Amino acid sequence: MIGRSARRPSREPTLPEGQRIYAIGDVHGRLDLMTHLLARIRADDLARGPAETHVIFLGDLIDRGPHSAQILDHVSKGLPGFATYHLLMGNHEEAMLRALRGEADAAMGWLQFGGAETLESYGVPESALDPADPGSVPRWRRHVPLDHLRLLTGFQDSISFGDYFFVHAGVRPDVPLHKQNGSDLRWIRKKFLESRRYHGAMVVHGHTISPEPELLENRIGIDTGAYATGKLTALGLEGSGRWILDTADYREAEVARTGETATIL
Repeated sequence: MIGRSARRPSREPTLPEGQRIYAIGDVHGRLDLMTHLLARIRADDLARGPAETHVIFLGDLIDRGPHSAQILDHVSKGLPGFATYHLLMGNHEEAMLRALRGEADAAMGWLQFGGAETLESYGVPESALDPADPGSVPRWRRHVPLDHLRLLTGFQDSISFGDYFFVHAGVRPDVPLHKQNGSDLRWIRKKFLESRRYHGAMVVHGHTISPEPELLENRIGIDTGAYATGKLTALGLEGSGRWILDTADYREAEVARTGETATIL
């Protein structure tokens, strides 16, 4: 368990010998990008030689993109067996669970920031997407398999390896990592992003979109807006080394095939 420390260590953050970590940013319903990036990670892992390999999804697997149901189905049935997988809870997973529990305010908010696309991926008709209709939420629940709900409720708030702390959104500065509030871990933005304080570990997060990964002294952000840009990013870690893998090659191939340009956020 990592506690609070105001003093930045003199050495670079490291992982225990023999461990290799890949952290994946916000997928947001892009099954095509997720499977492509996992194939890249698997090839990279093989090329680097034997290790205890872990893959961490930093949350927001769902919403916005077109294939949220298919992603959860893919994950629930088993991911490629070269690594141990860890699924972190994002604010979008939290919103989905709260909406399906019947919380009216959560349902309205969820539909407005990506939940409608998720329900459509489950085959919910557009006519049933009115959260003010008391019959809507029961209809939504009938479309979502129980194993998907069990999967979502089992997502972790955070996970630590070596000198790294992995989380969806970030942490509240000046609060020890082991005392962080779950809501902050999934929703915080400005106070965390503006802080230059050392948080007791190097924080790796998604949630806030940037055109390129942000590798700062106290945090590493890897949400590159995959649902809109076609660029899903992973951070690789081993010892004190770091490297980036992404789906830029896949995006360029799709642009060449379709003639459509990606949205720049």
